[in-house]
Amino acid sequence: MHSNISGVNSFVRMIIGLTVLSFATGRMSRKPWKQSYILLAALGAMKVAEGLMHYCPLVALWERRGSWMDDALNWENETSNYLHSSEVGSGE
Repeated sequence: MHSNISGVNSFVRMIIGLTVLSFATGRMSRKPWKQSYILLAALGAMKVAEGLMHYCPLVALWERRGSWMDDALNWENETSNYLHSSEVGSGE
């Protein structure tokens, strides 16, 4: 797994993730019946992990999206060329 975010980006993700995680933990200690703070804590922990690993799955999907679309478009062109050439060849 290669890194797909820069060092500054990963540092900012860690700082924001730790801030969100500490906020959610503090709020959960006062209102443990609220489940929204559990989700907030999970999102903060995810940002901290992304910062530590220098890898973001959403960025990887975004980068991969362009090549996936190119492959799909090329497949349509190849298929239409194949169908067109088979129609021309069958008329002889």
